[in-house]
Amino acid sequence: MKRALFDTVGRWLLGLAVSGMLLAPAASAQNTTGTIRGQVTDASGKGVAGAEIIAKNIENGVQRSTSSRADGFYIFPGLVPATYDMTARRIGSGAQSRRVVVQIGATSIQSFTLEEKAVQLQEIVVQTAPTVETRTSEVATNITPAQIEKLPTPSRNFLDLAALTPGVTITEDRINGNSRTFSAGGQSASSVNIFIDGTSLKNDLTGGGVTGQDASRGNPFPRNAIQEYRVISQNFKAEYQKSSSAIITATTKSGGNIWTGNVLFGYQNKGLVSLDTFQRADKAGNPGFTKPDYNRSLAALSFGGPLVKDKLQFFGSYEGNYQNRSSRVNLVPPSGFPALDTVNLTQYNGNFTSPFRETLLFGKLSLAASPKSSAELSFNNRHETDVRDFGDRNALQEAVNFRQNVSVAQLKYNYFSGAMLNEAKIDYSRFRRNPSPNTPGTASREYLFDNNTNAVIGSNLSTQDFVQKRLGLRDDLTYSVFHGAGQHVFKTGVSIDFVKYDVLKDNDGTPRFEYRNMQNGATYAFETPFEMRYGTGNPQLNATNNQIGAYIQDDWSPTPRLTFNLGIRWDFESHMMNYNYVTPQNVVDTLTRYNSQLPTPLDLSRYISNGTNRKPFYGAFQPRLGFSYAL
Repeated sequence: MKRALFDTVGRWLLGLAVSGMLLAPAASAQNTTGTIRGQVTDASGKGVAGAEIIAKNIENGVQRSTSSRADGFYIFPGLVPATYDMTARRIGSGAQSRRVVVQIGATSIQSFTLEEKAVQLQEIVVQTAPTVETRTSEVATNITPAQIEKLPTPSRNFLDLAALTPGVTITEDRINGNSRTFSAGGQSASSVNIFIDGTSLKNDLTGGGVTGQDASRGNPFPRNAIQEYRVISQNFKAEYQKSSSAIITATTKSGGNIWTGNVLFGYQNKGLVSLDTFQRADKAGNPGFTKPDYNRSLAALSFGGPLVKDKLQFFGSYEGNYQNRSSRVNLVPPSGFPALDTVNLTQYNGNFTSPFRETLLFGKLSLAASPKSSAELSFNNRHETDVRDFGDRNALQEAVNFRQNVSVAQLKYNYFSGAMLNEAKIDYSRFRRNPSPNTPGTASREYLFDNNTNAVIGSNLSTQDFVQKRLGLRDDLTYSVFHGAGQHVFKTGVSIDFVKYDVLKDNDGTPRFEYRNMQNGATYAFETPFEMRYGTGNPQLNATNNQIGAYIQDDWSPTPRLTFNLGIRWDFESHMMNYNYVTPQNVVDTLTRYNSQLPTPLDLSRYISNGTNRKPFYGAFQPRLGFSYAL
């Protein structure tokens, strides 16, 4: 397909989504909410038009209402996951009421049969809610509030419970592990994504995957602030982006009409942890073996309640993960070399503490602005430090202080009118990953021994500082009034992210001197280095990137049991690669001069850039098709 056609279709999709944003009143996207739909009928099974259906959140008192259309069909899209009291009533008929649990990303079918008779307005017929059914083509598992609160996990990492989803793997909670990530579908952890209240935590700069998780033992978000989440392992809809594997979409807690709080503290030390295989072997061959020191403290505090009853609620949480582990340094130099005796490598041996510190903060204000609108303002911050990457043949001086900071603020305004729902959201995020030498300023020295072992002392080699700043605008419109060849729930949306990258990658910024007994026939006897490595040049990179996404999808139910999901998504990045890069002239001259002498000559048009011959990719169209049938 030619790029001109891509441009045309892309502009059409973008224009359609923007039109939805502008024409609709400004409410909550399916990726963080749930849906209730069904039909109101009379005793003969005929649809009842004009019946009023009310759904009231029992925790905060927020109420939604809608009316059934001519065929009795009704829908509540974009409901915040919670427990609702539902009532269906019509003048001349007995009202019915039931309690319904709405889960994130799920569709609950709730139908009512109203009997025509004269009743007093106060009379209510109470029924037990039928089993929740889902009408979605997604292969997904919901992690409920009860599971989050009651299922124990040693690290209190909310990712742990994603293992309840078939096909999803979580890295184990090991004492000396360096990452807590999840993966699915036979792909790596770089292919997944997490959405918190609709905001993507995708890492654009380092290992991909979730920001802060590719090299951290920490928790991406406080578990006591997560109300529930949904793990979509396959066939996610067009509204999701930046993932080719699994997606976790989570919704956070909100305050209710009663002030409540929760406090938790957990402690674990080395007496509660058994020795691993290597430690048992070390103990058997070392009479002076001592069990490595270890302790972990987990602290959590959360509270929430009404600032104005039925109107404005607050929720806040804190979680701390504080660990002290121990790494053993064991440098064993060969004897007979006076130069090594002078260095006295054994002075660096011993068990040394490796501290990890993580603090998670979250705050949220929820406002019921009117019977048809609501707003949320939230902020979360993650700060962690981890002194690590030393031990065995690396001295404590070689340690890295692995620092990370993740901050996200977002404002959402929701409007719902009958079967129409719109969400407008703006968010700002700042992700920083900053590993650097824990004891800088000392040249690194590596001693290579003849028995294929080594010893390393001095400062770590590299300082890195990755900063990703993102300003995101998103709007999603759901429209469910259209009825043709069945029931339709249309959804369209557009997102625009303005991203800035600031990178410092000072690899080998610390000089490393390498020593050995002999090298290429020359005798050094560990007295003078045979090689020195040192990185020079400008280690900084600054770039901007605009990311645009647009989609449209239809959940079409030609029969009550059969549902198709039809959708298409288009994504575009203005500066995914350095399109303005100009190949230096000396490189061009060298390639041109020697290209004909290569065993396989190069196509130089692919390797030489003049700053204008590389263009952005316009063809990132992703059709989505799925179906489900309720047995």
